[in-house]
Amino acid sequence: MGTFNWEMESEKQWDSMAATWNSRSRAMWETGSRKDIVPLIKRFVPSTSTVCDLGCGDGTGSEKLAEAGYVVTGIDVSEEMLERARLNPRNENCNFKKGTLSDCGSPDNHFDAVMAINSIEWTNNPYESLKEMARILKPDGYACIGILGPTAKPRTYSFRRLYGEEVICNTIMPWELEKLALENGWSKAGEFGVFKKAAEQLPHGSLPIELQQSLSFMWIFMFQVIK
Repeated sequence: MGTFNWEMESEKQWDSMAATWNSRSRAMWETGSRKDIVPLIKRFVPSTSTVCDLGCGDGTGSEKLAEAGYVVTGIDVSEEMLERARLNPRNENCNFKKGTLSDCGSPDNHFDAVMAINSIEWTNNPYESLKEMARILKPDGYACIGILGPTAKPRTYSFRRLYGEEVICNTIMPWELEKLALENGWSKAGEFGVFKKAAEQLPHGSLPIELQQSLSFMWIFMFQVIK
């Protein structure tokens, strides 16, 4: 039996998904589940700041950050995704390079902010990824982290772990990520939930935050690192 190599398996998976992901990502960032993420970042991070898009995929999120006036570096494990990002003419002022969330290859205290949307759970060690974000951020820098909520179908990629198999997706609940961040020197500056249409019909705004998170398709946190 061969040794499981997370980075190799993850790159293989995302390379194979690059074409279908690329066909959907623009709608997600412009009118769908990710449309309110850059506006949240703009509330806390001044334009012209340096932002690292961790798990940038095909670079559509990086494009939106650059349009908002940020200096953007995108990092992803998939070379196929990175190639699509580089071929996007709207990304001519963005820098893209290969790396992982736990080893992105950037200097210490380098970025004003990081954005990691639906990527920290696709790592072999979310805790190490959070530490890497803290390392590359300047003192009091911000991290906008989006995590799949309990109702998100992509969480099924972690199902085989129940059989003891190694998987490329580490299922993590929104409240678990918050606890992990707070226990490791971060403070929470903001948050919001994204919900499926059926859940949008419910008065989730009046529910306790834990119940809102349990109904979410995705939960977006804005954390600040304290150094």
